[in-house]
Amino acid sequence: MSLFKAILLGMIQGATEFLPISSSGHLAIAKKLFGMGDVGTSFDVFLHIGTLVAVFIVYWKDISKLIQNGIGIIADSFHNLFQLIESKRNNTEPTYRKVINSSYRKFAMLVIVSTIPTGILGIMGEKLIDDAATSLMIPGICLLVTAVLLFVSDQIEDGDKTPKKTTYANAAFMGVCQGIATLPGLSRSGTTITAGLLCGLKRDFAVKYSFIMSIPAIIGAAIIKIPDMRDDMAANNALGYVAGAIMAAIVGYVCIKTMLVIVRNKKFKYFSYYCAVVGLIAIIGSFVVK
Repeated sequence: MSLFKAILLGMIQGATEFLPISSSGHLAIAKKLFGMGDVGTSFDVFLHIGTLVAVFIVYWKDISKLIQNGIGIIADSFHNLFQLIESKRNNTEPTYRKVINSSYRKFAMLVIVSTIPTGILGIMGEKLIDDAATSLMIPGICLLVTAVLLFVSDQIEDGDKTPKKTTYANAAFMGVCQGIATLPGLSRSGTTITAGLLCGLKRDFAVKYSFIMSIPAIIGAAIIKIPDMRDDMAANNALGYVAGAIMAAIVGYVCIKTMLVIVRNKKFKYFSYYCAVVGLIAIIGSFVVK
């Protein structure tokens, strides 16, 4: 893999991860057109780590508070468990702490609930996802599905749910949608934001939730792919991996800022048209490019 191609793929990843047009679908198509079939999904994960850096930069205040409150949830849960054990042992009345006592603690729990179905679906469908990324047909079909989802999202009435009003069922539904959106061509951000809007989330919160809930999924995928990354980086250009990730982070940062404006102004329909066109081209190309 040349350095130029790695940087180009990094730019594609940075733009398409946060704009609702499917990074995995565009990467699969680009690698097919560039004759990069030997570049595995571990490179894709490496690029996702780059875009993860962009999420941390934009939402660092929220993420740091979520981490602090996540630790608080664990600490208070252990305290309550200890109180329960002590009360049974000494036959006394336990003194429990309220675990979910703030908006950020609720947000942290929502992300945890979303991560569970995403992880299960990601592990179960790993081989399917790897195989799907080697063709143009599946990304093309999934891009058409993305086009429909994006068009629908602009028709949804504005919701009013913040973390306080968002239910754990809403979180689980968004987690399932994120797990399904690992298929190449299905936009992760477009799918999860649309799911959030269908659940009645405020538009700005739906965007924030979508990007932050991707953090555990990307970290988990990176951990699973560590053995493959080591072998792939040795076989290909290790510098290209790093350069691609840096480019993905830079472009991704710009696109997150852009995405906030797009969702607020209900401009998904234009990306819907784009996904429909690219999807059709990919499907046609699957009969031409071998």
